Amino acid sequence: MRTALIIWRNGLLALLAGLAACSSPDQSTTQAPTAPDVRVRYTARRVALPGVPRRGRILDRHDSVLVATRPEFLLGLPRRGALDTLALGQLLGWDSTTVRRRFAEARPYPGATRYPVQLRLTPAEVSRVRRDSAAWPTLTLGQRPRRTYTTPAGAPVLGYWSAEAQPFLGQARRAARGRFYRLRNGGVESYYNGLLAGHRGYAHPLEDAQGRPHGSWTRDTLFQDGQDLHLTLDVKLQAYAEKLLGNRKGYLVALDPRTGEILAFVSGPVYSASIITAPDQAGTRAELLESDDRPLLNRPATLANPPGSVFKLVNAAVALQLGAISPATGFRCDQSLISCVHDHPRPRNLTVALQYSCNPYFYQVMRNLIERVPDSLAADTVAARHANLAQWRRYVRSFGLDSVLGTDVPREAPGFLPTPAYYDRARQTRRWTYRSIYSLSIGQGEINLTGLQMANMTAIIANRGWYYPPHLVRGIGTGGPLPRFKVKHHTLIDSAHFAALLPGMKAVLERGGTAEASSLADVGIAVAGKTGTVENGSDEDDDHAAFVGFAPADNPQIAVAVYLENAGFGATAAAPCAVMVMEKYLRGSIAPKRRNWEARIKRRARSGY
Repeated sequence: MRTALIIWRNGLLALLAGLAACSSPDQSTTQAPTAPDVRVRYTARRVALPGVPRRGRILDRHDSVLVATRPEFLLGLPRRGALDTLALGQLLGWDSTTVRRRFAEARPYPGATRYPVQLRLTPAEVSRVRRDSAAWPTLTLGQRPRRTYTTPAGAPVLGYWSAEAQPFLGQARRAARGRFYRLRNGGVESYYNGLLAGHRGYAHPLEDAQGRPHGSWTRDTLFQDGQDLHLTLDVKLQAYAEKLLGNRKGYLVALDPRTGEILAFVSGPVYSASIITAPDQAGTRAELLESDDRPLLNRPATLANPPGSVFKLVNAAVALQLGAISPATGFRCDQSLISCVHDHPRPRNLTVALQYSCNPYFYQVMRNLIERVPDSLAADTVAARHANLAQWRRYVRSFGLDSVLGTDVPREAPGFLPTPAYYDRARQTRRWTYRSIYSLSIGQGEINLTGLQMANMTAIIANRGWYYPPHLVRGIGTGGPLPRFKVKHHTLIDSAHFAALLPGMKAVLERGGTAEASSLADVGIAVAGKTGTVENGSDEDDDHAAFVGFAPADNPQIAVAVYLENAGFGATAAAPCAVMVMEKYLRGSIAPKRRNWEARIKRRARSGY
């Protein structure tokens, strides 16, 4: 008996020590736990203190509130029996068109005939219902706190609070693409949920068998409201960029190259930020889930594509670093190597080659990188090709490619760069030649980059070789961003080689360049950029259009990457969107010269073509 008592006492002491070790000193009071009398049996309790933490707000870079928790009024409709919708519309002040639209939005799926359960009301509509409540005994009026979106813009950035997104998550589970969307739509609401939510206060009393207190088994937890998130996003620029993309498939990412702060983050087709959690938008959510255009796909972060000719900038920088070319190197535009889509002067140097985006020139640049034979491997060209491709990949990866950038977006994709081993497997031989991988020279084939990586690549060139990881939150509460976003990363390329790219990138938007029509010279802004047209492998659809660039060219303040699926040429489809976002950000308005052009782009965006 005595032995059993000793074992019981020792076990209790071990339990109490373990519970104390699990406390969080940074979230607790300074009260020390009271030493218990080991001769008495105690119960450790955890008691919630009064007060529910306020969920933090989300604000843009200019402190405009984008998301906050505010009261929401919901009108519950009868599940059975007839309902005079005309009379209800008169009660709420809705015309017949509004009645049909609001009821259609509230149905659980398109074509459903039963009445919806809830309708959201404005304060004015609530007053009407309360005034005539006696005449409508079957209606129920409720109020609850709910996340309120003050803007329709920024849906893939803002995301949703999972506690309010259960109807969407349920729909997504039943949809063909549901799992993919459920995991990738959370935005900053999901990524920073712990900081936004705050935490309740808890006491930790230790009580005896009669419920009498005997101190605490660990320190009490302090109550803390959720912290506000101050985004890097410029909501006016975001809304403008969304109008330029509209219902077209693609993305636009704009960031400040000096800080890595994301200024605009657009995924098209665009949808309203509140749709995912709105109680009366089930029908619209169903349409989004089933759409072949996949609007719920967060394209800039989770979808990787071949970058096309914009990748020539990276290949040129690596070739300059490794001595495969110099800025003065010229090549013949040899159409027998690879076709060039338009006539242009002979690319006598790198600047001219970039200005006209000469495919044969960059074919030969990459061939110099892959087929040159180091002295130590002179006897084995197969080994030399493997070593050179591995070296090329090492330098390209220093741009943050083929790996996640670590941004604050859920489920960021890493993209892909091929390895020698990959080609050994794909070609089923180690003796593959440059001719079988030459598509790397024009950014096609096996290379895949995300929109975030494309924008970051552009920022690296603007900065002459360094970057801060792209991020969406610049401040948490009264503090700054997460520490990792303050760490500067450097590529393996010397700054002088990035400087060598600048004349060619500026020439792209000058007379004769592939994007000369998108020049902002008339408003005194020099833009440096590169167009890209990406083959999609289908004879039925147009190619994809790409553009990357920054402005002002000699003092970059904004870097932009645009990718439009099946839109045709990068010069005519992607470049105009990019430079208008630059002009809007730097000047605040679009010059009259481009107003008609801007209107045409918005019309195409609305139509989706």
